[in-house]
This record gives sequence, structure tokens and C-alpha cells, in this order.
Amino acid sequence: MTYTKINQDHINQLKQIIDEEDIFLDNDNLKKYGKDETEDLIYKPEIVLKPKNVLQISEIMKFANVLKIPVTVRGAGTGLSGGALPIFGGIIISMERFNTILNIDERNLQATVEPGVINYTFQEEVKKIGLFYPPDPASWGSCSLGGNVAHSSGGPKAVKYGTTRDYVLNIEMVLPNGDIIWTGANTLKYSTGYNLTHLMVGSEGTLGIITKIVFKLIPLPKHDLLMLVPFTSAEKACEAVGATFRAGITPSAMEFMERDAIDWSIKYAGDVNFLIKEEWQALLLIEVDGNNLDLLFNDCETINNLMIENGCDEILLADSAEQKAALWKIRRKVGEAVKSNSVYKEEDTVVPRAELPLLLKGVKEIGEKYGFKSVCYGHAGDGNLHVNIIKGDLSDEIWETELPKGITEIFELCKKLGGTISGEHGIGLVQKDYLSIVFPKHQLILMQNIKKLFDPNLILNPGKIVF
Repeated sequence: MTYTKINQDHINQLKQIIDEEDIFLDNDNLKKYGKDETEDLIYKPEIVLKPKNVLQISEIMKFANVLKIPVTVRGAGTGLSGGALPIFGGIIISMERFNTILNIDERNLQATVEPGVINYTFQEEVKKIGLFYPPDPASWGSCSLGGNVAHSSGGPKAVKYGTTRDYVLNIEMVLPNGDIIWTGANTLKYSTGYNLTHLMVGSEGTLGIITKIVFKLIPLPKHDLLMLVPFTSAEKACEAVGATFRAGITPSAMEFMERDAIDWSIKYAGDVNFLIKEEWQALLLIEVDGNNLDLLFNDCETINNLMIENGCDEILLADSAEQKAALWKIRRKVGEAVKSNSVYKEEDTVVPRAELPLLLKGVKEIGEKYGFKSVCYGHAGDGNLHVNIIKGDLSDEIWETELPKGITEIFELCKKLGGTISGEHGIGLVQKDYLSIVFPKHQLILMQNIKKLFDPNLILNPGKIVF
């Protein structure tokens, strides 16, 4: 695909659409908006725009569509699949000025927000009135709700409450040609033609630009209890996950961390004082929540007995809000800790939860075959294992030529076990070449045709997912 390069005349035209103070051409900003949290990749755009309203975005898209200038939409830049990287240059539209919680409807348990609102900010606001928005990615303190919708993000609470997809009722969006539409209705049921709302969720900014989101909310649980369960075998820890659900317990979170992930995270967090026994090889972080404290303690007792049957060491029940926060900090800081240690690649694998032990075992065997080390952690309760492949002492040649073979085998294993190659991080740029592992050619063509229908000139976030 050949795209138009931006020239001074184009810049002058954009100044008629958006305030000059919201246009950025300096190298520092081009570099800043040319990267996200995906490895060490950087693709500088030609111009960065920070619109303030939907009409400005509409006019920008009309302009870009006519001239065939590529446009990449960016939220908070916390993505891990390269979804916000402007690989063909062109325009970055940053949604950071769209950062308002427009309405919290307590009567209908709904909220209307702009996509630049930070996940944690939104959660704290609805908690003030006794409501709950469960999706909580590890980067919840910095990731935006628009980005969460674009990737159908999950997080620890997904095991009980579902992912972002389960809370989106309606979306206002700008199409690549500049048209503004709502995708559905602010209703809990929707059976009125094709569901464009669900199509937009997880589309990674390739079909339209999200400008407003209507979320479903639920009542805030009154209590939660948190258990730290150590194991001398990582595979045993994974086996204990399925046993919990088969016993009729659905935790509100069930997180897995293997030994290196724990050590690196504690060291990176800095202010976490927590003793890890030498023989521990993995931890499960298990949370239960609800409104009846007696029932929650009963659940914890059941879980305690199940964990002992599966070979755990002494279990810790967090006895204060401070201890809970410290334990959650260890889990939420793992990704940053890994990145600070080495060049790495993160693969977002997901399988049916009972297959998690086989996935972990297979990842380690593939690592031995290709000579790489992996650090694994993730949302064990829903079978979502984040596999961080560490470059360490590997040569650049092996990293570039042999590693993709190992990643291919990991993804083939995921498919064999009934899973797929991304649970919540998306496909974006870095996973795109592996899609053929899980989809036949005719299904990829169908996805390409959907993209062409929305975006005939292929200007919106080009080079991602299927193009």
C-alpha cells in the first residue's frame, strides 16, 4: 500500500481543523508517540494531533481518507502488541484530551466515559457510590479505557467477572471516512441487527475511533479475602487451579507467578518486604469476594484444603489492607520488572484452565530446545499465561532467526491444547505473522474483508492484525 507523505500544505489544512497548540511536529514528541510498551520498538509518526472533540476527529479522518494519509489512534501507550505503533508514519491521533467521566447513571448502573479516562481513576470514582467496574489490567494505574476496549483487556478479576467486552453496552465512534455513529443501544439486551459494539471491542483501532463508551456497572462487593499459596513445583501450582473450580469455588482472582517473576518483581518494587523461602518455585494469589464474610471464610477453608491436597506449603491469609496491597503490588509489577531486567518478548498465551500445567511444561521444554529462558506469570484462573522470553546472553542472530521458531511452537501448543495466541494483549503488529497458526486462510480473508468494508483505503491503523 502506498500512502501520502505529509507536507506543509497538509499541516496548514490541519490547522484549520484543530488548534495549532494541539499539533506537534518536534522530534521529542514524534519519538515519544512512536513507541508504546511493546519491547523496544519505535516508529515515529510524521505529526501528532491531540483533538478535543469528536467533530475535530471527524474532520481529521475526512481529510486523511481523501488524501490516503495513514492514521494511528493512541490511548495511554501501555499496549504490548504494537497496536499503537505508526509503522507507516502519518498521523498519530492521541486521545489523551478525551479524559472525562461524562455521566454515572446510578438508576441504571451505567456510566458514559471518554476513552482517555484512566482505568483506575474510573474504578475509584464508581466505588465512591458503591458501584464496581471489574476489568483491572496490571497497568490499571496508567492504561486508558479506550485502549482497554480496543484490546478487550482483562486482568485478575476476569476469572469471576469477565473481560472489558462483558461491560461495554454502546460506543460512539468515528469511521475512517469521518462519519460519526453509535454502535448499539444503552441496554443490557441487544438483538437488533449485527452487533457492531462487540465487533469494535477488540478491533485494536483498525475499524474506527472510539470517542465515547457506555459501560455496565455492578454493585461493589463489601468484602474480599486474599490468600498467598506457595508451591515447591510450578506445575503443581497450575494443577491446583483446575481443582479449585471443580470443587465449586469461583475466586474473584487467581494469579500465578513462577519463582523468577516473584524475585524480579520484589526487587523492582523496592519497598515490598516479603520473605520468599528458597524452596518455593511458584505462588498462587487467590482472592474471594462477596457480601457475606462467613461464606467467604468458608470458601477460603475449602481452598486451603484443596491447596494442601495439591502439595502447597504454608498458606498466608492477608490480615490487613496494607498486606493485601503489598501482595497485589508484587503481582502488578511483574511486567515492568521483567522489562527492566532484559530485552524480552512477551507472548500472551491462553488455554482452557485445566490445560495450564501442560502449557507451562511445554513452554519450558521449547525453551530448552531453542536455548531461551522464560519467565511466566498470569491469570491462572482463566488459563491466561504471560510467557516472557528473555534475551539474556543470546546472540542477535539466534534472537532474530531461531526465536520465532520457538514462538511458533508455543503457539502451536496453545492451539493443540484448545487455546489461542492472545487472551488480552491483542494481535497488533508483533503477533500478526502467527495468526495463520490458529485461523485457516478463508477465515483470515473474511477478517480482511471486514476491514476493507469499514476502511476501503486502509488508512486506519494500517499494518495491524490482518493487513
